[in-house]
Amino acid sequence: MKLLSNLFLIFSVIFGVLAISFVTPSAFGHGLGGDQAEPLTFGDMEVTVRTDLTPSDITVGDIDDVNMKVRFFDTLTDTTLEKVTYRIEVWQKGDLLARNLFYDLDGVLNVQIKPNPNCQEVELWKCTIYGGSEHVTAPGALYVQGEGRPTISGPIFVEGGLYNIRVDIEGATSPKTVLATLLSYDTFISIAQEQDFLIQTANAEEIPVIVKTYYDEVDNFKFDTTDNSIYFDMPFDWSPDYVDLVQVVHEEIRVPKDFAPYSEGKQFKGYVNGVEIDQRALLNDPYTYDDTNIVHFLITNAELKKISEAMTQNDEMDIMKLKLVPQSEVSKTSTEFFLVDTENFEQVPTTVSLAWDGRYGANDVIPFEITFFDENRNLIKDVRYAYSLIDENEQIVETNSGDDENNPGILSTEGIDVPKIFVPSEGQYRLDVLVYGTGLDYNPKYAGIGSAIIEIGPSLPKDTVVPPVDTPPVVKIPDWVKNNAGWWAEGAIGDSDFVQGIQFLIKEGIMSIKS
Repeated sequence: MKLLSNLFLIFSVIFGVLAISFVTPSAFGHGLGGDQAEPLTFGDMEVTVRTDLTPSDITVGDIDDVNMKVRFFDTLTDTTLEKVTYRIEVWQKGDLLARNLFYDLDGVLNVQIKPNPNCQEVELWKCTIYGGSEHVTAPGALYVQGEGRPTISGPIFVEGGLYNIRVDIEGATSPKTVLATLLSYDTFISIAQEQDFLIQTANAEEIPVIVKTYYDEVDNFKFDTTDNSIYFDMPFDWSPDYVDLVQVVHEEIRVPKDFAPYSEGKQFKGYVNGVEIDQRALLNDPYTYDDTNIVHFLITNAELKKISEAMTQNDEMDIMKLKLVPQSEVSKTSTEFFLVDTENFEQVPTTVSLAWDGRYGANDVIPFEITFFDENRNLIKDVRYAYSLIDENEQIVETNSGDDENNPGILSTEGIDVPKIFVPSEGQYRLDVLVYGTGLDYNPKYAGIGSAIIEIGPSLPKDTVVPPVDTPPVVKIPDWVKNNAGWWAEGAIGDSDFVQGIQFLIKEGIMSIKS
């Protein structure tokens, strides 16, 4: 009977993934390599602008051709407006880099941007050159017929940091229609820049460190040998009006794994202007490189506001001070499972890893690390997902699909997230994970649903060493095996037919029999 109970436990995992309902997103939100402005009322529509860059993750010096897509659409129906006249401005650090009119027939404007660092003008926009033809019915607006694109060549994306793509809609639905009131939008795009540093250890050893900044150039880089912490700062405007505009500040620190304080398995604490940031804002990525750990500061708008509120009049209001402090190594309990689509329950190319510190247990708020991998074992970026934790009695302990009904999903920018979930008691739990898609448009390639069965024990003192435990992954059971089990339980087939299903599971390595 134990064999039978194991079989039905596997079945319950597969069918239990339906505990989270799948919701098709009706609107879009901020994502990697793009941004969407708040909608404005236009007739009976709620219209907005979305900007996307291709490639989405740009590092200064690595590319010489960027496509900027600008779309004007109704958020209520996801309908793109046609025959649009755009005024596009590109700003960085208060400097105007480009400004021109563009016209597009279908409302989705694609502009080729060619970064050119060779500008000697004080006013940088004077170096910018535009390519395209003036549209006959939209005076002054650049337009390219067919598959071509208008171009902007100038000092754009030649420095890392936050760029403001400002878009005015001067006409829509007809090239001769001029709006009584301009519709103006601000979107923000981050361009990365890598800076190289050396840290000197207490033994006079030099360790190379790379800071990849998506916001602004960093300065005052230091290493403290007393706690092996890394410190640096960068310009930032802490005024409340500006903080409201910033969706996220992203900084990336790369340190060799063979440097013991930053070796794989280490935990970290992060501080911004002396305020400890939430664990979800500090992500450790040991997966992207074999020899390097990447620690991400992903400081969201909510975290920025918390830090801003903690600051006093004596604090520097134009500097962000970041500090990374390594902690002791932690052995984690872990499991993996794949996702299936929500229509045919066929496997999709998404593997989910679930890990947690085994010292946490009943009556603890447990930081569960959820990581998303593609078919090549690379991290899936910009994932939008939801989760539910369910106890042995099928009662939902906690469910979370984000805090925006129109934009479902928790955003995992780097493919790693650390939600904190209160677990009330010891026992067996099921964690259901639903991926809505990736990116601003909820690309469905990695969308799907899956589950893991986890065992939660007692809470232990946090100085206790707990050996790591690998939980077997959730697997997909063929339909004929499921049918056999059901028919056998109902008495419709004999023991020999049921045993065939058991033998298949053993042969495939899904189940094992130990003497």
